[in-house]
Amino acid sequence: MLGLVSTYYEGARVPWVPTREELLDIIMKLANLKPTDAFYDLGCGDGRVVLKAAKEGVKKAVCIEINPMLIEKAKESAKVENLLNKIEFINEDFFKVSLSDATVIYMYLLTSVNRALRPKLESELKEGTRVVTLDFEIPGWKPVQIIEIALPMRTARLYLYVKGVSDK
Repeated sequence: MLGLVSTYYEGARVPWVPTREELLDIIMKLANLKPTDAFYDLGCGDGRVVLKAAKEGVKKAVCIEINPMLIEKAKESAKVENLLNKIEFINEDFFKVSLSDATVIYMYLLTSVNRALRPKLESELKEGTRVVTLDFEIPGWKPVQIIEIALPMRTARLYLYVKGVSDK
């Protein structure tokens, strides 16, 4: 039933489609995670990506999700993985949450939502912050790296952006 959940960010409907498990290691490697990183997942859904970042040992892991049913599922998954105390869960519209201390951001949203988020990213992120998106680009930003991964039935595309490079 959760696969049918839709959420609304700034009036845009975003269907919840979980990031595939086989992409998690690739996402973490592309993000070049460090122990000092503050990892934010915008629209974290069931929390699988932020849980992986927490397991990788980031300093701070933040799961932002507007849908209360999904944030509870993320919390439950964190509890099962014994990571509940390592992740901050924010049940809110990510447009209303400060991203200023993020050093890595992950997004699996839609191009239209990424476009709407661009001004927020440009005004709040510090130089050098890495932004990884799955399948959907940030219009107006130039990725520093694109990785294509062949999956059954489709090819996934990961984009890596760096604040101060991609937005120039």
